[in-house]
Amino acid sequence: MKNEKGGTTLKLGIIGTNGITVQFVEAAEGTGHFQLTAVYSRHEETARQFIVETHDAAIYTDLAAFFASPIDVVYIASPNGLHAGQAIQALNAGKHVIVEKPMVTDRSQLAALEEAQAAHPDQLVFEAARHVYDPNYQVIADYVKNHKGALCGATLVNAKYSSRYDAYLAGDDPNIFSPRFGGGALMDLGVYSVYTAIGWFGLPSEVVYLPNVLSSGVDGSGVASLSYDFGNVTLLIGKNYITQAPSEIYFGKTTLSFGATGVLDHAHTFGVDAQDLAKPQVENPLAYEADYFGRAIETGDHAAFAKAFNLAKQVHTVMGQLRATTDIHFGTDPE
Repeated sequence: MKNEKGGTTLKLGIIGTNGITVQFVEAAEGTGHFQLTAVYSRHEETARQFIVETHDAAIYTDLAAFFASPIDVVYIASPNGLHAGQAIQALNAGKHVIVEKPMVTDRSQLAALEEAQAAHPDQLVFEAARHVYDPNYQVIADYVKNHKGALCGATLVNAKYSSRYDAYLAGDDPNIFSPRFGGGALMDLGVYSVYTAIGWFGLPSEVVYLPNVLSSGVDGSGVASLSYDFGNVTLLIGKNYITQAPSEIYFGKTTLSFGATGVLDHAHTFGVDAQDLAKPQVENPLAYEADYFGRAIETGDHAAFAKAFNLAKQVHTVMGQLRATTDIHFGTDPE
């Protein structure tokens, strides 16, 4: 099937029927690169409700049958600890993969995923770290590069009271606050800030994470410190509180200010060099990544894949280093 831009419309299958999936499908189809054709859920009624509210697509409750279906791309938004295994299954089935962050929960999963992709070099796998594809991400990256000599530190904030935290406090065991599936603040929101730090400042020389560990065994919030030759980058991460504190990058007499690291909808500097840096935003912030992924997959752009995947590998190496400074362990960790 041809899309409006003359390319082939990619048949999209999804794993997971939560809010982010709805948003991604809308963005993906809006680019003209994708058409939703298959939905996997463990419960047929959940999948049926999803397609009734959104699209007409085939329903699967058997994962093997889903992967055997005539889809080109799999979008994975299951619990964190399942991401890597399902991505590997998709690659082995000859599908391209878009996997929600975090792509992996430990370095052994990262190695296994990299090995699977190498065994299927025509299949591309991307981590859906949406803010990396936002035009304002590059705007800030350029400002940092052009003022590197004055750079002396940063505070990167991503804290949001989880919609599942009240359920956790009431005694439930939601996946996002469970060590069984790689839950917690660092894996859910912290990955945005680690992407931001590495993308703008490079790899740190040393890292440490001081978590506020919940009784379930995962972090409800925490503070990370990344050491660089120019100074420290502090990450404030939380899923059990809200804040209006800005993220800031310090350049001596000038500071660059923006909001949460995963939502780059505004950016400005104040001090000696005061200016508004932000570019206008599209209505659905996932449209930027969906367009990038669609173009790369349609054209077999291995350079675009390599750029994204190499950054993801750096991010998850540092994520592993951060967790290694804590006593947080996941059910998916190697024995």
